[in-house]
Amino acid sequence: MKPAVSVRVTKRFHFEMAHALRCHDGLCAQIHGHSYVLDVTLAGLPRKEADHPKDGMVIDFQELKALVNRAVIQDLDHALLLHESDRHQLPEGPTDAGGLFARTRFTPWQPSCENVLLDIVQRLQRVLPGGQVLHAVRLQETATSWAEWVRE
Repeated sequence: MKPAVSVRVTKRFHFEMAHALRCHDGLCAQIHGHSYVLDVTLAGLPRKEADHPKDGMVIDFQELKALVNRAVIQDLDHALLLHESDRHQLPEGPTDAGGLFARTRFTPWQPSCENVLLDIVQRLQRVLPGGQVLHAVRLQETATSWAEWVRE
């Protein structure tokens, strides 16, 4: 009997986000933004259930899109990511829904591309349905720079 063949499926996402790297020794210490490209890859066996609406799929791309949008994109798109130690540097005043800093997110870790990637991996692992395996995630920060996570 032939062994089951695992298939990898990937969906690409785009979002805009700003950040500043605390104590960095270069220009990235100041607030700046990127147009991020996020690739999410799942691995698994295509469903083999005749007449099932998801027959032949590891996951429906539409379902993957909805999961990633809810877990990642809605929170990070057009956000400003800063280390929590820099909270005091924001001007005094409200950060309500209409405020200039309303989409500021504070993290306990340096908001580098690598750490944002690891945060995204954790977010996705929490929301993937049973039976779905996160295989790889790639976060591209610029046209020539990215970080990758691959299941070992």
